[in-house]
Amino acid sequence: MPARHILLTGGAGFIGSHTAEALLDRGDRVTVLDALDFGYDAAEKRANLARMAGREGFRFVQGDLRDGGLLDALLAQHRPEVVLHLAARAGVRQSLLDPSSYVSINVRGTVTLLEAMQRAGLGRLVFASSSSVYGVRSGGAFDESQASEVPASPYAASKRAGELLCGTWHHLYGLQSTCLRFFTVYGPRQRPDMAIRIFTERISRGEPVRMFGDGSSARDYTYVSDIVQGVLAAVDRPLGHVIVNLGNRSPTPLRELIEAIGRTVGREPVVEQVGEQPGDVPLTCADISRARDLLDYEPQVSLEEGLRATADWVRARL
Repeated sequence: MPARHILLTGGAGFIGSHTAEALLDRGDRVTVLDALDFGYDAAEKRANLARMAGREGFRFVQGDLRDGGLLDALLAQHRPEVVLHLAARAGVRQSLLDPSSYVSINVRGTVTLLEAMQRAGLGRLVFASSSSVYGVRSGGAFDESQASEVPASPYAASKRAGELLCGTWHHLYGLQSTCLRFFTVYGPRQRPDMAIRIFTERISRGEPVRMFGDGSSARDYTYVSDIVQGVLAAVDRPLGHVIVNLGNRSPTPLRELIEAIGRTVGREPVVEQVGEQPGDVPLTCADISRARDLLDYEPQVSLEEGLRATADWVRARL
């Protein structure tokens, strides 16, 4: 595969920085656009960027996705073959507190990017969506043909809106847009508000952890390197407009996750049970048949392996 130039929005974040490194490792050029000012301490994002500083083919631009003039200049100057759009304000619970910012960043930002790509005549986009678009489901694997008309949070609604906008640009202008629905990604560099990182930090310190509900809610936890495998395959394969799940196809109940983290760090978890949280869903479970067919996607990292790698990273920071 010949080297490409990729414009990667959100490349200083958790999934974005892993993806940027993987692209550079295989010889692609990467321009990262990141605002560094949403969600959590910018120092963590700067540390992610520092891992790539000085590498051949890497460039970082600090800027807001909603700045159409900046996007026009970047696209005109660099002419990327593919735009990889990972930038977003993430987090289900925070979106209930500040929904307007999610609409502004995730929806308006995506529209601004699509408009700039249209003006520049660029035709390839890979968009990071989320399993949260499926809403509340109680059983069975989630497949892409199922209706997703009632997302359970403003964050989920903003991601569904992004998918729909990609479909509209495909219909009107022929944009090739692969929308990837990520299922609960974890691993080193995970955001500080995410459960696996919080549980690992607190259990390692002997502190209690809060368990929402009775512990039966289950998530399809997917290690970050498996997600990156799917993202790179999507970058390489123009597929028209398509939505594809990237998950691990094996949900783990919350109580079992907490117990597994305890075994990984060698401490008995102290659990405080609290009420269910608005916006949470009881289950996520990815049907990855389409990802296998279109992207040759196959997750490789077991939960045990992934938790061990995550715990090593977390404990090195304590």
